Amino acid sequence: MDGNGTTPIHPPARRHARRRRGLTATAAGLAVALGLGLSSLPRGEAAASQDPANAATSQDAAGTSVSGDGTARAATEPRGPEQSGFPSAFGYSLLHPTAVPAGANDWSCRLGPEHPNPVVLVHGTFENRYANWAGLSPRLKEAGYCVYALNYGAAELAPLKATGDIPASAGQLAAFVDEVRAATGAAEVDLVGHSQGGLMPRYYIERLGGAAEVDKLIALTPTNHGTTLQGMGLMARAIPGADELLGTSCTACEQQIVGSGFLRDLNSDGGVDPGVDYTVITTVHDQVVTPYASSYLPPAGNVTNHTVQKYCLTNDSDHVDISYDPLAARLVLNALDPARSSRPAC
Repeated sequence: MDGNGTTPIHPPARRHARRRRGLTATAAGLAVALGLGLSSLPRGEAAASQDPANAATSQDAAGTSVSGDGTARAATEPRGPEQSGFPSAFGYSLLHPTAVPAGANDWSCRLGPEHPNPVVLVHGTFENRYANWAGLSPRLKEAGYCVYALNYGAAELAPLKATGDIPASAGQLAAFVDEVRAATGAAEVDLVGHSQGGLMPRYYIERLGGAAEVDKLIALTPTNHGTTLQGMGLMARAIPGADELLGTSCTACEQQIVGSGFLRDLNSDGGVDPGVDYTVITTVHDQVVTPYASSYLPPAGNVTNHTVQKYCLTNDSDHVDISYDPLAARLVLNALDPARSSRPAC
């Protein structure tokens, strides 16, 4: 039984082989991209991006001045095209690290009675707002939402973001939410996050006053209880000095390994606020958050845990591409607007 009370689904060996090939390709691509990103990042910028003291400065998460109504950022943000999958979106973002996904960051957007909360999209580790949301953002905009997306956890021109200290990144999210609320007049926002983008907002909600500003948190394959990284995380804990080495190159990575001090502290009181509605959307094919059920939050009246294979046994979305999966997108839309929900199509 998994953490959601359902029997885990074991796909055929043929699908396992395909997933191993996909994982190898993804890992190779990320390794190359990481080398490109780090080699192009000035030392001073890299150091500054990891400093928690910078989280509450007068600059936003993308490094541009905060105007209070988004006009300063809107004038400098390049717009990227809509994408149908993560690989093409990720490749585009390597060349355009500050790109905004289609449909996002229209600072003149006006809220309507059907969708009174703006939606803020929060990307994951080694990703960015464009790579993660170039598919879902335009779909949400088309559905009538005011959509906003930030970059965080790294220097402005680093294509691979969300590597910095998670509490500092939560401070950047808090500042961005304040700006969105000021621009739209909304009392609360809804957050949609992927991977670390589903975990980090919980720190903002629990520790930085976000509970008063967030109505819903919808998390795609979040690292809520950490990951073993297919056992590599546990191995790192067994090797003297390995933890420190991982934390030096990627603080957020160390903080997301199962059993980390950050996770123990965040989850010590249950990890959810009674005034926020939480939705978790996972896949049994998650090759990054392992085991996949560690994404789930403890059962509660304001917590809903989904696995996409519950609705479609043959769905083969994995950790990276779930934010481009139509079934997962339907679950996001259902969570944002339960009154107009519909069963996802397989």
